[in-house]
Amino acid sequence: MTALSSEWQHHFVETNRIRLHCVTQGEGELVLLLHGFPEFWYSWRFQIPALARHFKVVVPDLRGYNESDKPSGGYDLDTLAADIRGLIESLGYAKAHIVGHDWGGTIAWHLAQKFPQYLNRLAILSAAPPQRFLQELVVNLDQLRRSWYVLAFQVPGIPEWLIQQNLKEFVNSLLQGQAIRKGAFSNEETQLYQRALAKPGALSAALNYYRQMLSPWNWLRDVGRTPNLVTAPTLVLWGEEDSLLSQTMAQEFAQLVRAPFKLTLIPHCGHWVQQEAPQTVNRELLAFLR
Repeated sequence: MTALSSEWQHHFVETNRIRLHCVTQGEGELVLLLHGFPEFWYSWRFQIPALARHFKVVVPDLRGYNESDKPSGGYDLDTLAADIRGLIESLGYAKAHIVGHDWGGTIAWHLAQKFPQYLNRLAILSAAPPQRFLQELVVNLDQLRRSWYVLAFQVPGIPEWLIQQNLKEFVNSLLQGQAIRKGAFSNEETQLYQRALAKPGALSAALNYYRQMLSPWNWLRDVGRTPNLVTAPTLVLWGEEDSLLSQTMAQEFAQLVRAPFKLTLIPHCGHWVQQEAPQTVNRELLAFLR
């Protein structure tokens, strides 16, 4: 960990009948940073001190990850969004700026569509709204090819066993392998992600996010439904060379937002934007949130 971590406070917050481990720094309006798969709060280590000069920054380990509770259920988007709503209230706020990457971004989109009263501003890094992503899986062969792992995760039990046998290689190939700027992940850093994912119950919890998303009940419930438009000002940051999500998808997000919208493509950058291009991301977030 960096020297800056001495200024970060670690604590647990009760929300939606579970305890989330959170890292906090700063005072002012609330900014929540939501991580993705297979990460934990640490993926925001470059953003916490930069944003904490102006805001109260709170970074949870999402349900099932790292130090947070790992119940057997509750990995559907409605419950995950309720975790974040409860977190905002437990911290004594009525609303927050929400910044989400990957799965954290999907939860942030869902929150903005279903519970707009909880949002000040919305910043999305490398993440699609859930309905849009499911649509792309069906109609876009390129996205299906990029997302083969999402389908592989659907088999119960076997992915956990396979990944646990090769946890180091799995985490390395996902983080270092998919990064365009290879210096973003040192061996020490990937070991921290491995350790977090090796905690009892963490891997199954993480894969349950994908299983819930593709459950027949969710498909049937949302088929043919027009998603609610996002009414919060929205910033989308996208690595131009993201190998997991297609750039064409990002170009269409403006149609889902009934508020000021900005898409920034980050050149020579992959999926892990806030770790591959931390200065660019910090600059964009500060300009947008302030």
